[in-house]
Amino acid sequence: MSKNITIIPPSEGRPDTLRVAAYCRVSTALEEQESSYASQIRSYTELISQHEGWELVDIYADEAASGTKTDKREDFNRLLADCRKGKIDRVLVKSISRFSRNTKDCLAALRELMRLGVTVQFEKENIDTGTLTTELMVSVSGSLAQQESMSISQNIRMGYRRRMERGEFITNKPPYGYRNAGCGTLEIIPEEAEVIRWVFESYLNGYSPASIAAEMNRRGIKKKYGKSIWRKKAIVDWLTNEKYTGSTLCQKTLKAGFPYTTVKNRGELNQFYIENCHPAIISREMFDRVQIRLEQRKVYLSAPVKYPLSKKITCGNCGATLYRNVSQSGTASWSCSEHTEGRRSCPAKPVRERDIYTAFIRMYNKLRLHEGIILQPALRQMEELESAVQRENPAMLEINQAIAQATEQNYKISKLRADGLLDADACAAKLAALDAQLTQLRAKRRRLLKNDDINEATEDMRQAVDVLHQGPDQLEEFDAELFAALVEKITVESGRGLQFQLKGGFEVVEWLREDRK
Repeated sequence: MSKNITIIPPSEGRPDTLRVAAYCRVSTALEEQESSYASQIRSYTELISQHEGWELVDIYADEAASGTKTDKREDFNRLLADCRKGKIDRVLVKSISRFSRNTKDCLAALRELMRLGVTVQFEKENIDTGTLTTELMVSVSGSLAQQESMSISQNIRMGYRRRMERGEFITNKPPYGYRNAGCGTLEIIPEEAEVIRWVFESYLNGYSPASIAAEMNRRGIKKKYGKSIWRKKAIVDWLTNEKYTGSTLCQKTLKAGFPYTTVKNRGELNQFYIENCHPAIISREMFDRVQIRLEQRKVYLSAPVKYPLSKKITCGNCGATLYRNVSQSGTASWSCSEHTEGRRSCPAKPVRERDIYTAFIRMYNKLRLHEGIILQPALRQMEELESAVQRENPAMLEINQAIAQATEQNYKISKLRADGLLDADACAAKLAALDAQLTQLRAKRRRLLKNDDINEATEDMRQAVDVLHQGPDQLEEFDAELFAALVEKITVESGRGLQFQLKGGFEVVEWLREDRK
């Protein structure tokens, strides 16, 4: 019997059309760098779009970000995520230093991309990772870029230290209440200074940082750069900032390791305390009184978690944390810290611990009984949303191109002003309009990037569904472990309702049914 042999040709390793992306970055916000940033985006957009056989996926661009760490570069991490999802075949980068100034991170990213079948081409070094013999070249070039970054940083820090020793150091970003007046001096912004004084006085009068932040949000007080949402941390930072007394403590932090991380200076380097270096907003006496009160509060808040509800239950009126109290009769209840500090601060009444536990039991039993029509559909919706945001998003490319154009216009106007070819007032008006446009575009890009959080939320929801499915069919008494596995936090609403936020973000409201017997 004769044998029939059919030759099957090898399949193409890559599609006829390569899906190509580009990554570009500038490390400072100087005008010439802004021009480079815009030029890189425009150049790569045109190059990829006009190259035969290439399909433009996206231009990934990070502005004013450090190249020594990847965790702060939004678009670099988005690039890697899209490569893992199989959206990209090839990446173009101007140089290795633009890709990373950290050799370890650089090689780790390149090895992962090679495993994924994604090649990277570095224009300046003429390196293409499509050939397997270039890793040594990349390692050498990456090491040189790392040494260059370390040298530049050391020179900058040395210059800062010399200015500190002479008492001439002034921060480039003055705190709320001040602005740079030129010649290394700060001056007070009167309307902001009034807010600072009110915050210090309010804290000494018994209000917590959380309630102060809530009141500032209610009044619509704007932040220094236009944002309007105040958090507790910002208030604490104000209360501990010695600059409001007219003095400055320099070198509170230091750069350690490589990639550089900012850590608190605990005696490793000299600190320099410069007195009376700028106008004071508050007195030294008031500042010291606030520090004593903060230390007392710190001791109280650092107490270990003893109860299932500790640090998980908050007040819906003011956002403050609820704390456990036990009456003389032995009844445990949870009270708003603002209510305990002063009844005029928050009208919320204490909630009995037993009522909260009973509400959780009722909520659990309802979810367990109706699992198929409550949590399962919610999980399916989140999984569908997760799938949707993983698809190509042309809106991101459009935003990046708009940012590049606006940045380039900003640079051109600044150059015309520097050359004396544009009226100062007209220039200021145009720059203000462009700054507003850039702020809106970057905010829109951040909102799109936040969709990546859906992956984590979906996984949390899956775990919550698993915990519920594996739990008892009917819960008869409070189970602390089950509570910890299911509930992220509880908010006590003004109408005596408890809003349970489950792991994954799903929220359920259960009304209190108080039994005073």
